[in-house]
Amino acid sequence: MDITSLAGFLLAILLIVGSILMGSAPITAFIDIPSFGVVIGGASAAAMMAFPLKSFLRLPMVFKKAFMNKQDDLPDIIKQLVELAEVARRDGLLALEGKMGEVEQPIIKSGIQMAIDGNDADTIESVMRTEMEAVARRHKEGKSILDQLARFAPAYGMIGTLMGLIMMLSDMSDPSGIGAGMAVALITTLYGAIAANVGFQPFAEKLGLLSKYELNAMELIVRGVLAIQSGESPRALEQRLMTYLHPKKRPAN
Repeated sequence: MDITSLAGFLLAILLIVGSILMGSAPITAFIDIPSFGVVIGGASAAAMMAFPLKSFLRLPMVFKKAFMNKQDDLPDIIKQLVELAEVARRDGLLALEGKMGEVEQPIIKSGIQMAIDGNDADTIESVMRTEMEAVARRHKEGKSILDQLARFAPAYGMIGTLMGLIMMLSDMSDPSGIGAGMAVALITTLYGAIAANVGFQPFAEKLGLLSKYELNAMELIVRGVLAIQSGESPRALEQRLMTYLHPKKRPAN
């Protein structure tokens, strides 16, 4: 569970609801089901038109990724790569076959397996970078859906407001109801702004950051596997990979 995603989302909702409760208007004045349907339903419909159905149906998994994510532990990855380098340096690449059961990262396992099978460095790097590009495309697509939802929600909020104003102005026989009608008309704009800035856009930014972290870890792994394939010393490999860590996270010499 990503505590910052959950805490930030709940805090934003709490601040909005708290401000409403401290105001003079009743909370029921901020609840309008048709307005909610126009904003969320309209934004979702627009996203369906903008993306293939297969991509759109992955939206729940995209939200899950924003809340339930686990960043790669770079120091542990470096430690594992250095251990593999020590075995390869001492006993040869073929000795790594017996270590495959201890490797959990799929990209490390596939890269080392290609090295064991005798593939050259160019082939290994090409395959691993192709995998990185595929991951980056998937991440970009998920973020793009949320970006577009954040873009469409305020637009549909404005559409709902205009619809409400038209309906209100079409019947001016009761001037006392103009204020209430105006309030209802403006609710869709409020819903659109909340949906975009509390839900869609923050989570899109979180996914973009998580993608950068994952791709950075994959780049580290590519460098590590190529170094192991070339027979680089474990000490030199460790020093090379430590450059991917923040200076404060590097072990003291």
